[in-house]
Amino acid sequence: MSWRATVLTLFPAMFPGPLGQALAGRALTAGLWSLAARDIRDFARGPHRSVDDTPFGGGAGMVLRADVVDAAIAAEQDGRPLVYLTPRGKPFRQSDAARLASAPGVVLLCGRYEGIDQRVIDARGAEEISIGDFVLSGGEIPAMLLLDACVRLLPGTMGAAESAEEESFSSGLLEYPHYTRPAEWQGRAVPPVLLSGNHAAIAAWRRAQSETITRLRRPDLWAAHGASAT
Repeated sequence: MSWRATVLTLFPAMFPGPLGQALAGRALTAGLWSLAARDIRDFARGPHRSVDDTPFGGGAGMVLRADVVDAAIAAEQDGRPLVYLTPRGKPFRQSDAARLASAPGVVLLCGRYEGIDQRVIDARGAEEISIGDFVLSGGEIPAMLLLDACVRLLPGTMGAAESAEEESFSSGLLEYPHYTRPAEWQGRAVPPVLLSGNHAAIAAWRRAQSETITRLRRPDLWAAHGASAT
């Protein structure tokens, strides 16, 4: 059975979007995963199909109603993890992508306006995930990001299994730099070790590069890597 992704959104026409192209798109066409975008508004009641209301306690903006969102979740939740994309969630990591990719699939909840009534998030046990310390107009682009990170880890999606193992974050370090032909370009030469044919030396060079780049660019990852090695 293929990996099943469902996105609950007010803008289902945004999907598949980029997910219909390149690696994720080929995997989608091949049936390695499936994607359904469900319109939250379909679960609203009344002639105006209202999905939001003003927040209790006052304040700017509108909040998606608990009853409408709950009905949308109830129609799709079947044991797959439920994830709510929100700036206040825990940071999305490569380990989260691997965990979700190993599940039967995922149900993604995309917020809009000021967010979603907290009661339905708590009642449904949604995992709150953030893709970074910034605010977007809604959860649709974060949902695409999360799905792309998961889909590329599904068996059969990537050409070489070892590709995912050597990428940034998989080992707790950032990935080493890459080079290809020509061996010299605009006066810049490829590091000689990569042309040596000495696989042990190449592996050592790549490891050293990963460590140096991580230490300089992501001291938080470097500190965590050092703690895990002790």
